[in-house]
Amino acid sequence: MKSIRFTLMKALLFAVSTTVLFAADQQPNIIVLFADDLGYGELGCQGNSEIPTPHIDSIANNGVRFTDGYVAGPNCSPSRAGLLSGRIPTRFGYEFNPIGAVNEHPGIGLPAAEVTIAESLQNAWYTTVLIGKWPQGGTADYHPFRHGFDEFFGFLHEGHYFVPPPYKGVTTMLRRKSLPHGYTGRWVGKKGLIYTDHMGGNEPDYDADNPITRGGQPVVESKYLTDALTREAVDFIDRHDDKPFFLYLAYNAVHSPLQGADAYMKKFVHIEDVHRRIFAAMLSNMDDSVGAVMAQLRTSGLEENTIVFFLSDNGGPTRELTSSNLPLRGSKGQMYEGGLRVPFMMQWKGTIPAGQTYEKPVSSFDIYATAAANSEGVIAPELVEGVDLVPFVTGKKKGIPHETLFWRQGGKCGLRHGDWKIVRMGGRKSPGKSKWELYDLSKDLSEEMNLAQSKPERLTELVELWEKMNSEMAEPLF
Repeated sequence: MKSIRFTLMKALLFAVSTTVLFAADQQPNIIVLFADDLGYGELGCQGNSEIPTPHIDSIANNGVRFTDGYVAGPNCSPSRAGLLSGRIPTRFGYEFNPIGAVNEHPGIGLPAAEVTIAESLQNAWYTTVLIGKWPQGGTADYHPFRHGFDEFFGFLHEGHYFVPPPYKGVTTMLRRKSLPHGYTGRWVGKKGLIYTDHMGGNEPDYDADNPITRGGQPVVESKYLTDALTREAVDFIDRHDDKPFFLYLAYNAVHSPLQGADAYMKKFVHIEDVHRRIFAAMLSNMDDSVGAVMAQLRTSGLEENTIVFFLSDNGGPTRELTSSNLPLRGSKGQMYEGGLRVPFMMQWKGTIPAGQTYEKPVSSFDIYATAAANSEGVIAPELVEGVDLVPFVTGKKKGIPHETLFWRQGGKCGLRHGDWKIVRMGGRKSPGKSKWELYDLSKDLSEEMNLAQSKPERLTELVELWEKMNSEMAEPLF
């Protein structure tokens, strides 16, 4: 009798362990590489020959580049809230961009009721980490640990210095309302510090009560911040390459402040404008970071069992950084394509055919849905508005991932339906003063020809659709 019981127990344990191993085999690692303020036209694979980005380009070369990749908002915090929740952030009141001290106010942050991609993956055996920027609430209630992340290394506000004063090893260019000795335009010091008044104000106080944090404790970081984030990401992969993991590497490059490391400044010495040269140094540094992450995947033997996404949180603020969105119109903070359409690519070697260009609209929401659909045991909330991109890029589905995309930020509003786009660029306090604009993106990618007057019926159709969707949205939380 004991022998039979022992045999049955062994069989049961074997069945359970086999099931677990099978499930683990069906759980690809997920990596999201999220750039900050990177313009649509700034990568080699997007047509920029001035600043080589071979490592980022390799993701597109080994997988798919989405020409029509959109994010949830035209600035950092709502955009990231959309990526993390997989749905329009305006649905749960996350409409505006809390910056500076506002990010630390009680009640401001990503609501606990939103089940993030990290939580869904964590609940299905994944080890999860956020490395980098977390502008989703700066108080304990909204800490990354409370949104499904096992590990955290980064900061809680919208920006951070790459190297703090005295700015050793970098060329630093800071915005100032007024310049030394009564200068106007640009003041170039002899100690590697440059001031510029072209934005009309001072550099934001990024580092005020905003330490680099490991878990819940501040740390002193000596490396250039992009390099520090790279170190942490590579170490995370190395420590967890024996189990499924989710790595959310949220860069603060190429967001201001403008600080280019010496080695990269030398690399781009041929760029005459120091403003552009610093930007190039920052972008190239981030590209090498992506290269180090991808190299560790290969070292760990995980390249074919990892889905990698690369995208930017919003369009580039061209005047501030030189970050170009060409051929798109507009920039960060606007509802034109230049604020919402971003560099977006995906790699899954062995599953997704390499070297594709996909020209139908996709969204950052789709990252959540794709991760959940392709990993055993992951249950995404029904409210997630993304779609699994794998069937579309493998040819199993022929339709359009998103027929309609909606945006609202106060009086700034947008909607894409098919190839048609409406935009309203109103103010927060007086949204109705601005008129709707209408564009046919299939013929006018740069949104130069407003068809609102010549196509009134189409305008009415899209405005009614926007208003219907708008009625489903929540009031702003802050």
